[in-house]
Amino acid sequence: MKPNPAKRLRTAEEEGEVSERGGGGEQQAEAERRKTVDVSIIMPVHNASCWLEECLQAIIHQDFTGSMELSVFEDASTDDSRKILEGWRERLEDRGISVVISGHNSSQPGGVGFAKNKAVAQSSGQYLCFQDADDIMLPQRVRLQYETSILHPNSLIGCRVQRLPEGSTERYTRWVNSLTQDQLITQVYTSHGPTVVMPTWFCSRKLFLKVGLFDEGGKGVPEDLLFFYRFLRQGGCPLRVDQCLLVYRYHETAATHSVTEETIWKLRVDFLQERVLSQWENFTIWNAGKQGRKLYRSLSLINQKKVKAFCDVDENKIHKSFYTYEESKERPKPTVPVLHYKEATGPFIICVKLDMTGGVLEENLNSLQLKEGTDYYHFN
Repeated sequence: MKPNPAKRLRTAEEEGEVSERGGGGEQQAEAERRKTVDVSIIMPVHNASCWLEECLQAIIHQDFTGSMELSVFEDASTDDSRKILEGWRERLEDRGISVVISGHNSSQPGGVGFAKNKAVAQSSGQYLCFQDADDIMLPQRVRLQYETSILHPNSLIGCRVQRLPEGSTERYTRWVNSLTQDQLITQVYTSHGPTVVMPTWFCSRKLFLKVGLFDEGGKGVPEDLLFFYRFLRQGGCPLRVDQCLLVYRYHETAATHSVTEETIWKLRVDFLQERVLSQWENFTIWNAGKQGRKLYRSLSLINQKKVKAFCDVDENKIHKSFYTYEESKERPKPTVPVLHYKEATGPFIICVKLDMTGGVLEENLNSLQLKEGTDYYHFN
């Protein structure tokens, strides 16, 4: 039996209409509840029993003084998740946090996007704080992100994170925590995914409804990346509170591991072509190796023709003088020059992994006095 489809979410306009239509105390009570809840913590749950105690304890310890609600959708768990959630209801309510728990017991879970949509649909807060059941929010999280969101109602707010176990995904964690405000926008094409990490997201309900529901394709669908790209297409600006507000757990059963690299690659290439390459007359791919050539082959024919050169620092690659696209159906087969980076001209798409060259890549870019977001974008 398949889970029921997600309810249609209220639009921003509809939210204020319930009390105006009249029709009894139940509608008025619902309208009052929606008016009085400042923040809904949105939590999808699937087989999270081993983490829930820590997660829920951290919610109780929030220092936010406004009104809070925990909205949980339990997505066909086969462990004790539902029992644990219900066991915490009284403690949460004693702390002044209202609790909404629903779910289903179908043979298969609906997936992360489905469960998030359900949790949002049943929630009441004017602002939404997304929380994964395996993570731990620090006491200031809701307060600081709420204050930032009040000032920036059209932004998706993130924060810095602490990885658990410590040292896991070290390069990724360093990237997440060190991006500048400009790089939150310029580095959206890298393989790391959204520049503000999904488990740290906080936004107004109005913004969420404007961007639209999460994709409900289920396992293997990067619902966070798809939502993030839609948000950017609508002119959204990601922001980050520059404090660590979340302990972000890494483990092998995390839903993110079900998404293949090729799925992410195709989405990234399409978004790069749409947002950047469509604006350029020509460009150089920085990396004549495997990743640079793969990007070239993945481009549309129109954008392949815009590639004026590959550039590199490897003398062996440069010595070959050109790259021939052997798999092309065109005759003669396309050839692209391979140059030393000092002889190449921009703009550039950088296909070299960040934080892997001991600072050499960054020094080379700086030596050419290039500006990220104008003269080059990272696609690594």
